[in-house]
Amino acid sequence: MSKQTKKPIDEELEQEEVLEEETVDTEPAEAAEEPVEEPAEEPAEEPSDDLANLQKALEEEQNRYLRLMAEYDNFRKRSAKEKDGIYTDAKADTFTSLLPVLDNFDRAFENEDASPEDFRKGIEMTRDQILAVFEKAGVEAYGEAGDPFDPNIHNAVSHIEDPEQGENVLAQVFQKGYKLGDKVLRHAMVVVAN
Repeated sequence: MSKQTKKPIDEELEQEEVLEEETVDTEPAEAAEEPVEEPAEEPAEEPSDDLANLQKALEEEQNRYLRLMAEYDNFRKRSAKEKDGIYTDAKADTFTSLLPVLDNFDRAFENEDASPEDFRKGIEMTRDQILAVFEKAGVEAYGEAGDPFDPNIHNAVSHIEDPEQGENVLAQVFQKGYKLGDKVLRHAMVVVAN
């Protein structure tokens, strides 16, 4: 071969080598681009995982909410039952403490041969027994002649002028009042002076 034919062949070989190098250089570039595309595909899969996780978390919260509502409903029912039980127990305690008084009245009615003095003594003892039951329960009587008038606890049925009495004092008590703590069970029925 001549130099001239050799030269174009050499040039062609060099061009092919350059093309191969460019191809080799571009392949890594393309390979470098592929990993970039793969992470882009992974986030597309993550939202479905996130969605599943969120749905699972939502279901757990809904179950927790339902359990909480059930607990509250049970608490409400239990509280109502306890409240009814307290009321029933309080009534039972009150009447249980009054039963001995009733027994004494029954004994008094059965004893037909009692003298008036014995009968009076039995009534006084029964009255004392009732007052003891009231005291034990915290019920106190009020309204004595000479006490100052208080419209919150006294019911004035009349008014009199009496120069010997002070102003706005109880001149006469028709019916005693009773209270339990601060709660008035019955207002005292009184006559107020001046």
